[in-house]
Amino acid sequence: MSMFSDGLDKAVERSFTRPIPKSAGAQMRYLVKQYKGTRAVAQMLRISQRTVERYVKDQIKKRRKDLAARLQSEVKKRWQPQVRAKAKQTAATSTGLVTRARMGYTAPIGSTDQDRIRHLTIALPPIYAARLFAAQAQGASEDHLQQIAAEGLKDSYFQDGGRRAGSLEEVRFTDVEHIEFDL
Repeated sequence: MSMFSDGLDKAVERSFTRPIPKSAGAQMRYLVKQYKGTRAVAQMLRISQRTVERYVKDQIKKRRKDLAARLQSEVKKRWQPQVRAKAKQTAATSTGLVTRARMGYTAPIGSTDQDRIRHLTIALPPIYAARLFAAQAQGASEDHLQQIAAEGLKDSYFQDGGRRAGSLEEVRFTDVEHIEFDL
């Protein structure tokens, strides 16, 4: 389960100016255009080239659930690349990310920030948005994305940009139940 990576993707998808194509045929035609042919789409989706051609011609009415999910996922990955890039750039340079989460964390024993589940809505500074998107683009693990977000939470929430909790060494997420990002 890739909670952090999926959360970043969903935040970017909310910036789309047009919805993705709804029908399977329209989605398949979009991918064929992006990949410049049916063979490449067939290989990517792990189906036959003939099946791709039948979707393109709207000859298949009922789509398989597993294929429908893969098809929609692939279209979303490629939909409105300029809008996607602009949203990431804006978050990384000026707006940052708003993070809503229910999570536990660990902190040094004796601090007032003891382990417990918290509901937080916090703005992560642009530097952390930039680091998260860069790491995601490089295929970083979920643990690495979580570590970057924890550093941002430490800086923004616990240390308030250096104004408090100066002795706090590390914040580690534990038991992340939910996380959502907004641009």
